[in-house]
Amino acid sequence: MTTPPHTAGEGAELLPVATAARTRAALRTLVRPDRGLALTGIGVLVAATVVGLLVQPLLGRIVDIVADGRPAGDLTLPVVLLIAVAAVQGVTTTFGLTRVARLGETVLARLREQFVERALNLPADRLERAGSGDLTARVTGDVARVTEAVRSALPEMARSVLAIGLTLGALALLDVRFLLAALLAVPVQLLTARWYVRRAVTLYADQRVANGAQQQQLLETIGGAVTVRGHRLEERHTERGADRSRKAVDLTMRSVNLVLGFYGRLHIAEYIGLAAVLIAGCWLVRDGAVSIGTATAAALYFHSLFGPVNAALVLLDDAQSAAAGLARLVGVTDLAEQPEPKPGKPEAAGRPEPGRLEPAGKPEPGRREPDGEPLPGEPEPAGKATPGKAVPASVPRQRVASPEAAVSVHAVSHAYGPGRPVLHEVSLTLAPGEHVALVGASGAGKSTLARIVAGVQQPTAGTVTGPTAGTVTAPAGPGGPSVVLVTQEVHVFTGTLADDLRLARPDATDDDLRAALATVDALDWAAALPDGLATVVGEGGHRLDAARAQQLALARLVLADPALAVLDEATAEAGSAGARALERSAGAALTGRTALVVAHRLTQAVAADRVVVLEAGRVVESGPHEMLRDADGPYAALWRAWSGSRAAPHP
Repeated sequence: MTTPPHTAGEGAELLPVATAARTRAALRTLVRPDRGLALTGIGVLVAATVVGLLVQPLLGRIVDIVADGRPAGDLTLPVVLLIAVAAVQGVTTTFGLTRVARLGETVLARLREQFVERALNLPADRLERAGSGDLTARVTGDVARVTEAVRSALPEMARSVLAIGLTLGALALLDVRFLLAALLAVPVQLLTARWYVRRAVTLYADQRVANGAQQQQLLETIGGAVTVRGHRLEERHTERGADRSRKAVDLTMRSVNLVLGFYGRLHIAEYIGLAAVLIAGCWLVRDGAVSIGTATAAALYFHSLFGPVNAALVLLDDAQSAAAGLARLVGVTDLAEQPEPKPGKPEAAGRPEPGRLEPAGKPEPGRREPDGEPLPGEPEPAGKATPGKAVPASVPRQRVASPEAAVSVHAVSHAYGPGRPVLHEVSLTLAPGEHVALVGASGAGKSTLARIVAGVQQPTAGTVTGPTAGTVTAPAGPGGPSVVLVTQEVHVFTGTLADDLRLARPDATDDDLRAALATVDALDWAAALPDGLATVVGEGGHRLDAARAQQLALARLVLADPALAVLDEATAEAGSAGARALERSAGAALTGRTALVVAHRLTQAVAADRVVVLEAGRVVESGPHEMLRDADGPYAALWRAWSGSRAAPHP
């Protein structure tokens, strides 16, 4: 269960935050696989604490020996025992804290893995509404806060709680009246803790939300700096950033004042408790009920509680902050979880296995554009490797489409929010091996439909069946997905070129990688890199231009070997010459696959088996390029507008 999402102003709907009950349940789930490790660590820490409690009685024994005027030799045994206690406590404490730390790191690693996995599968429309700033704040600030708490606060909290409980028990063994005197500090400490927790939970949650909103505003302003300056919006965006920064600073100062008040109340409790124990000791020694050494041990016991009690209560600060961060992380993991389809009911476009969201290139399955050498509509075989280069059989040159790779979209509608419809009852069928181009003006819904067909985004209504929905078991490469989405955003992962390619197929050999690169006409430049496949690319490595980065992603598509490929305007990032090369690469990568192509250039529509025209979220035309071009409809108008400046001969 999660709380309703916060709004970060100006329409941004931040990601939800899990409730306290849901956060506790998630924490139990994370710890459950390592219960044995937890019990071992706590058990050893209990033993270490018990051994450490022998220090005060031994010191009290020394006081009694001195007070009674006994020989100096009588001090030998207590001193030796003190040394032994220190050694045993040190060893057991180290071992126990090591076990607790290992538990914390294991749980932390599990949390990180789950968060990253779920964050990568967030519904695209939900992430767009929240913006990247909120998710970034959770990935950085909240994960860091939880990490800090696990690494420092968790071991210290475990040790402190054990020390408090066992020390109070030791006071009772000396004399129950010492325990009663010490407990006079408890009401003040409990009231202090209650006062703090009631304020801290809400305050730290609000602080996290404010930090996320601040980061989101900064990312939007910096990312759109050119547009902001072009429209003279600097002052407005500066004021928005300043307003959100003021809110974050105000909440930070409130948390500082809260902590100062917390410490002040704790000091009062310490004075009350210590004074009560000393008064009780004087009274009991005067009545002969206890010795001076016992009274000394009692006072030392209570004094030794200052550290653990303060640490435990102070760690509430870290615990509350970490709990707020954990609730935000759990909110993301819960949001990413999708319910299982219910038998007998149509399920909105299901997810792939899971579908891969990759950067890269654009297809043109075999035909050439009107401003190039051949005329539009002239066929050209796709999938050719670089002449003279052998292609291993592990990556077939001519893939044969499976009959099970058909896709059916029925009455799919989608809206990104109330009153914001994007698609209206779209129905579409892709035959096995068919290449369909989506054409339309900006905002017509092409990319939305592509993401739905790929299974990356769930529609508001309607169904999708085929590889993307999981209703058909479509063949793919070994361990690969049944559908791959390739978008216009280009990203080269940091690492060697071979590692980057093997993201799509971890067990691929070097020959497989070279064959995939050859398929998309990228082997020549890849072989020319300083270290070939071992060249480090990405951040801090060899820089690849946009066209090569897109070819790299197309090579990953070839390695993944999906039955269905969805390409979304990848050639938009390349110039005219680069786009032609990428279209040839994409055409080769798509050979033998069912493909849905969001066409940025109408040469892609020429090359497709069928063209589907979208207007305002509705299908208005569908058919081969030649038929639609001659029909004098919306597509013919688009074709004339696009090809007019190119003086292209009419096929």
